[in-house]
Amino acid sequence: MQQPLFLKPVFQEKIWGGDRLHSVFGFDLPSNKIGEDWAISAHPHGVSIVENGEFSGQKLDELWQNHRELFGHAKGEVFPLLTKILDAEDDLSVQVHPDDTYGLAHEGELGKTECWYIIDAEPGATIIYGHNAKTREELAEMIEAGRWDDLLRKVPVKKGDFFYVPSGTIHAIGKGIMILETQQSSDTTYRVYDYDRKDDHGQTRELHIQQSVDVTTVPAQNAQLTIQQHNQGQSSVITYLKTAFFNVYEWQVNGVLKLNQQAPYTLATVVDGVGTLIIEDDLQSERYELVKGTSFILPTGINKWRLEGDLTIIASEPGAEA
Repeated sequence: MQQPLFLKPVFQEKIWGGDRLHSVFGFDLPSNKIGEDWAISAHPHGVSIVENGEFSGQKLDELWQNHRELFGHAKGEVFPLLTKILDAEDDLSVQVHPDDTYGLAHEGELGKTECWYIIDAEPGATIIYGHNAKTREELAEMIEAGRWDDLLRKVPVKKGDFFYVPSGTIHAIGKGIMILETQQSSDTTYRVYDYDRKDDHGQTRELHIQQSVDVTTVPAQNAQLTIQQHNQGQSSVITYLKTAFFNVYEWQVNGVLKLNQQAPYTLATVVDGVGTLIIEDDLQSERYELVKGTSFILPTGINKWRLEGDLTIIASEPGAEA
């Protein structure tokens, strides 16, 4: 019987990080400046390790290379998706990511389209999402002049909000926000502005002005979402996105939720609650306890499963071009 792949978190220290990944999720953190949990990752900057079953102790990138049958014999040199939980104790830099063409040509890796589910947000919290420049020349001029209030669009956020952030979108997560991010497997970030802050060594972080001007979509385009909800008793599946890169869902479990595999494999992270994952076939069933912060992959061979309890899970699967 095929088992799910439960994954050990990989923590990333950040200048804007804090310790809420411990207080909210119970993770044992290596410092009090942890900004990111790379929950499901085969990226070389932070590779997940399987914690259970016959593949226990193996790295996700190695499984992708050596056991492609777990992923429906999907093509592609690299595992295409990356799931993170981010804790913004302070404002993140204003940044933008390239598309695949620019990323592969200039950085040797995929571009970075991403999306955010707001796990929590302090009252009054905001993100930067888009810009007001009408031409690339105006964009460069406003950046050079530091006209940030004129250039950047601020958007208030609250718990449960969802945002699609295609490559080319100028953006920043604001202080007091915790998100679940689903993205392409890339770590290329071009910083536009970092509030002139300094690290523990008194150094400012590198900016990437020319690259940012090169890759930013001008004029800005607001991503349109067509969110659909399918109820199953007191439980539901919310479809947030279906894109070339990934499809993203919220599984809201209030009692029982039954699901079928719609793609070669599915990624899932518990963002709230506790419950049980039950994998069944014609001969047997296996149960796995789920708590807040648990991340796992349902590989090829798991065709249906059941969730029981009181849970909120953000799930994703590869899109048509992933």
